[in-house]
Amino acid sequence: MADFHIRAAGPGDEATILSLLGELAAYEKLTDRFRLTPALIARDFFGPAPLCFCELGFLGDQPAGVMTWYRTYSSFAAAASFYLEDLYVRDSLRGRGLGKALLAHLAKRALREGAVHIEWAVLKWNAPSIAFYESLRAERNEGWDIYGLAGDALADLAQR
Repeated sequence: MADFHIRAAGPGDEATILSLLGELAAYEKLTDRFRLTPALIARDFFGPAPLCFCELGFLGDQPAGVMTWYRTYSSFAAAASFYLEDLYVRDSLRGRGLGKALLAHLAKRALREGAVHIEWAVLKWNAPSIAFYESLRAERNEGWDIYGLAGDALADLAQR
């Protein structure tokens, strides 16, 4: 797609990022958990010690998609890896290869930086995304379930 391009997000992109990730939260039926603000984006994405990285995809000059990710470490492989936190392409633009282009962009960076894999989670009900990922030969990790602590459970454990 000749008029699609990807660039790293930077200061001034806070409203675009917030809009796209807000759309993702609505798509995933998780708006009750969505707490992101422009100020938090400025701090966590573009501050002196960024917590994550963000790439924006544009179709012409219109925002079309977003990808957020961060570096992790695979101790068994003794190598860097990337965790893809968010991948979103606007609904009206799906099926044009934009999501694939975003992931290919991240794959190139991962290999350039010596990362051995990219991981992400997908909601079990999200059949279109699962089909998309499997079309790229991504594999579901059959041997692992993802666990987490948040809210009261996190606070309770911290008190022990």
